[in-house]
Amino acid sequence: MDNLNFHNSFQLNGISFSSEDELLIFSKTINDSVYQFLSDWFNTDDFVVVQTSGSTGKPKPISLKKELMLNSAKATGTFFNLKENTTALLCLSTDYIAGKMMLVRALSLGWSIDMTAPTSKVEIQKEYDFSAMVPLQLRSSLSNIHKIKKLIVGGGVVAKDIMEAIQNKSTEIYATYGMTETITHIAVKKLNNIISNDSEKPHYKTLPNVQLSQDNRNCLVIEAPKVAQEKIITNDVVRLVSETEFDWLGRYDNVINSGGVKLHPEKIEEKLSKIVTSRFFVIGIPDKRLGEKLVLIVEGEKNDAISNEVRNLLGLTKYEIPKAIYFVDKFIETETQKIQRKKTLAKILPH
Repeated sequence: MDNLNFHNSFQLNGISFSSEDELLIFSKTINDSVYQFLSDWFNTDDFVVVQTSGSTGKPKPISLKKELMLNSAKATGTFFNLKENTTALLCLSTDYIAGKMMLVRALSLGWSIDMTAPTSKVEIQKEYDFSAMVPLQLRSSLSNIHKIKKLIVGGGVVAKDIMEAIQNKSTEIYATYGMTETITHIAVKKLNNIISNDSEKPHYKTLPNVQLSQDNRNCLVIEAPKVAQEKIITNDVVRLVSETEFDWLGRYDNVINSGGVKLHPEKIEEKLSKIVTSRFFVIGIPDKRLGEKLVLIVEGEKNDAISNEVRNLLGLTKYEIPKAIYFVDKFIETETQKIQRKKTLAKILPH
């Protein structure tokens, strides 16, 4: 960083800038969100106010220290070996932390970053060293994904069919684990060009200066002083593999207690993805006998064949077989395209 508050190699859409004002004027021609963020970034406050995505609760504004955002950018640059003059594609909304941090990385590390509309189908016009996407964007970009050398994917689980489709792509593709409070990812997991043997499956591996532990619910506790001011107790149930590695099992608040058996929807969904090709999720609904019963919610038109396929799917225990299947025309989503399970369920089963 130089005294301009951005690296002198920084470029946005192929243009270099000699002052903050010049960059701000140009950013107005892109969109209000970029202009507003850069205005906040260059002001005298030592923090930026950002909006959480609302995937696990009501969206809320939180303040993040600029110093910690810079630390996060440096950690990503170091981990992925993304130095000065890295070419990057920003295809996420800058209304949220993932998009904002792509700009912070570019500004502070001296990248040349191009912006494209944050739509589900990403236009990849040329080759890039690095980008970040949500799973829906990756799905729609499979034919052109080879143009990006390294890609991080966050904001949702990557479905089995996408996992299969990316295995032999030249792009290095990583799932990220993190949240707004940790200024995006504190851990990553390689998704492609990996051995298919279950015992060899990669785990989430932390970036430097991150300490992991678990609480009495087996939920992940994160201490990352370089990017988070306080210890963060998550609602993510994990299996700790080592001091720096873990497997994500699912959300504690999604766990279904069916007749005393605890079911993790995310693990069941992983199995069901072998046969259900539409978007779907499983969830618990009140049941007099079991307390909660497991049901499957599928997006799209009713398909009676799914019921038979699910009942006969090898690998599902008797507890993991959905007791009912519901179809809905369209899932309710957050602005960052994460499925809102409880709101979608309420659409089907009004209380």
